[in-house]
Amino acid sequence: MMTKQEAIDKAQLFFDEGYACSQSILLTFAGQFDLDEKTTKLISSTFGGGMGRLRQMCGAVTGGFMVLGLKYGNADPTDMDTKLSAYRKVRELNHQVEEIHGTSNCSEILKKFASEADVAERKHHKIICRKVVGDVAEKVYDMINN
Repeated sequence: MMTKQEAIDKAQLFFDEGYACSQSILLTFAGQFDLDEKTTKLISSTFGGGMGRLRQMCGAVTGGFMVLGLKYGNADPTDMDTKLSAYRKVRELNHQVEEIHGTSNCSEILKKFASEADVAERKHHKIICRKVVGDVAEKVYDMINN
């Protein structure tokens, strides 16, 4: 079992290697759920940049939602208690990110912390995205291990 700091470091290392924010989070925790690496990379690959660069929900946060689904989600469609409980966890993670960064929306995070030139030059990854990845890894770690 990894420590919280190891989870943060691992997520940021994946991000530094060029994985999307969404992939970095899911890859960090995939081993705890026996999810194979290739499936993990593929399933989370299109959520980066606020979902396919739509700049909507932050990809790190959606990666966190995927981890919460693995830990708390429902496999039985009639199991509403489990489903609704998992939805509460999603809202809780989203709220925690909003408390730190003021929003969980990719474009709003970028506007708040990086200039248009920074984004055009792909500098936003170092300016803010790497920090968000670490923050989400920390919050998800707490949520699935406590």
